[in-house]
Amino acid sequence: MGMRAIFDTLRKPQPMPAAEALQAQAPQLQNAELAAIYYGQRVGGDLYDFLRVSPDRVLFGLLDVAGRLEENHAIVGAAQQTFRSLGADLFAKEDVNETEAMIELCLGLNRTILNAVAGVRSCPAFAGCYNETLGTVCYFNAGHTPGLLRNRNGVSELPATGLPLGLFSHSTCDASMVALEPGAMMLLVSRGIVEARRRGKEFGLDQVKEGFERSQAAGARELCLAVLDQVRQFMRTPTTHNDVTTLALARTDAAGPAAAQA
Repeated sequence: MGMRAIFDTLRKPQPMPAAEALQAQAPQLQNAELAAIYYGQRVGGDLYDFLRVSPDRVLFGLLDVAGRLEENHAIVGAAQQTFRSLGADLFAKEDVNETEAMIELCLGLNRTILNAVAGVRSCPAFAGCYNETLGTVCYFNAGHTPGLLRNRNGVSELPATGLPLGLFSHSTCDASMVALEPGAMMLLVSRGIVEARRRGKEFGLDQVKEGFERSQAAGARELCLAVLDQVRQFMRTPTTHNDVTTLALARTDAAGPAAAQA
């Protein structure tokens, strides 16, 4: 069996019950690191997932289905099934148009959520395809908290490219492309982080950005932990208001592990 045939076998998504979501494991990357962490007990509809779709491409996503865990777990499981099966199909070809594939993935996830709930259920979502050869990320942001990208010029936002999923059957979404230079990092945070409160004051995206700009984290997992610790210190109490989730992508600096820019 050739290497391509072996890869095609390994990349096929694992079957799962429709009402259950699998705990995702971040794949090993060439000169980069992906990581995501939930903080504490899950109470809402956050879902992160990873999927290697080709020898040099990896899909990642962070979804936030509205509602409590007990009422939306079937929707979360269905969304993950679509993310894995449709994502694998769309990105199977070496010469795939990543922008068109990301838009199709967004539309497919939207249909899945509408069908699973048989009605309307808001689901902000951010999904990207990291190209290890080029160091680029093609992504859509469907009404999600802005993604954050840090490079030598500082931190910039990756704003919404469309409305949240699960609201309109004919909703459209655009896809964008960004490049991660060596040493650059991308950070995604769930709504539960931005809306964390203490004494009526909201943590907010600005504090996330400030912490990200100052962070000396040496990799994606360390960055996720640093953000969660920042929120924990702000709240000074366990986070039970919502799911609190971070996802990060760090491209390795030419000199060694991914590190903060000077």
